[in-house]
Amino acid sequence: MQPLRRDSRLVDLSRKTYVTPFKLILFTLLALFFAAIVRWKRARRPLVLFTLVLFWLLAAGWLTAPLLDLVQPREPGPASATFAPRTAIILLGGGTVYNGDNMLVPPRDVLARIKMSADNYAACKRTAATCQVIVSGGNPQRHDATEADTYLPYLLRQRVPRADIVLENTSRTTYENARNVSAILAQSRYDALILVTSAYQMRRALLDFRSFGVAPQPLISSARHARLGVLPRYDNLVAAEIALHELVGIAQFHVYRAIGWF
Repeated sequence: MQPLRRDSRLVDLSRKTYVTPFKLILFTLLALFFAAIVRWKRARRPLVLFTLVLFWLLAAGWLTAPLLDLVQPREPGPASATFAPRTAIILLGGGTVYNGDNMLVPPRDVLARIKMSADNYAACKRTAATCQVIVSGGNPQRHDATEADTYLPYLLRQRVPRADIVLENTSRTTYENARNVSAILAQSRYDALILVTSAYQMRRALLDFRSFGVAPQPLISSARHARLGVLPRYDNLVAAEIALHELVGIAQFHVYRAIGWF
């Protein structure tokens, strides 16, 4: 199997580079500031100045760095997990993107998750009787394929047998990842559960999984870092968007839990 292309042609993507788009929180924030500037004419100058300073702090990394610190653990954690006779490695989805050749591929952060999962699968097989990789990710972006189906050929390329891969391709959110994977786990007995995702998503993912009575070992595949300076950087805005998205998700979890929805 190979990654999908919009014109249905299949090529090798192993040496391509990928661009990670940021979502809508910063755009919405900018739109709100613009609306406020238009609405309150007397406060226009301080609002314009505040908006410029805020976005410069984010783009230059000075505000992005503490936002990342709020969602990412300070310690990177172990590179390998503790295995048991029956082990499940849970690989969380992180979206899909179209590269320069219009082909659907995993983003950079997800490539690190795939490699971490494959490396730990190989280590698991040396000591455990049963090792499986559960890939969880649907199609919230409405692309040509689900996250799980897009990641599958990359796992196969790294010598994870298809028989040991379980695809969960209906989840649209981290909460649904936890809910749907917990249903899969309930159908089999596992002695060890390992959760693989990026540092910025781990805190929220553990909250969601624990709400379903699942307490996996966290295994961080990669982390985001702000680059501090004077000039604005696009990567810093991407990192700020990711951090804000996770903070909103954590706050939403606690609100929903308080009112009994989770």
